[in-house]
Amino acid sequence: MKTIISALLILFSAGGSQAIAESIPPSAENGDEVSNQPLVEETTMPNKKTSAPKSQKNIRDNIFYGGYINLSFGSYTVIGIEPMVGYKLTPKLSTGVKVRYDYIKDDRYAKSHTTSTYGGSIFGRYLLTPKFYAQAEAASYNYESFHPSGGSEREWVPFLLMGGGFIQPLGERTWLNIEILFDVLQDEKSPYDDWEPFFSIGIGAGF
Repeated sequence: MKTIISALLILFSAGGSQAIAESIPPSAENGDEVSNQPLVEETTMPNKKTSAPKSQKNIRDNIFYGGYINLSFGSYTVIGIEPMVGYKLTPKLSTGVKVRYDYIKDDRYAKSHTTSTYGGSIFGRYLLTPKFYAQAEAASYNYESFHPSGGSEREWVPFLLMGGGFIQPLGERTWLNIEILFDVLQDEKSPYDDWEPFFSIGIGAGF
């Protein structure tokens, strides 16, 4: 028993001496003066996720998009769609472009005709109140004109539309648009009656 205890004491003493020796810097073993300055642990900061430049973020936040359903009833009936993308220049002023395609039924002549229209426009919009805006829009659409004697031809017709609309928020970044515009150019090739309103309902969204 004493032999076992003695062996354990020898092992403990040897292990402790080795641990003490390992904890002493080499300079202390040689009799050099040991600095009292605390050890500084170097740490590596984790890589931060790089974010998009502020300018790019602002551009994206100012973009909005949506679309309209175009309706006009009477002797010249129009049912169409009109996707849109726009950009906010200021909190109240914005601009954008639209592309339009319409199904048309023309009952102005003895024989009824059905056809289609396509084209595009550039608009400017100014927010008068949080829910009402004024709008000016320059457009050009390609129509098929039917002659009373028979036959038809397609031609581009210019429009200058003025009016405004109403915005009803649907969510944080979505809204309903109701828009009424009037053609102040009144081109002689226009298939619409004088001062006939362009009535549109659409959904808009922003990033």
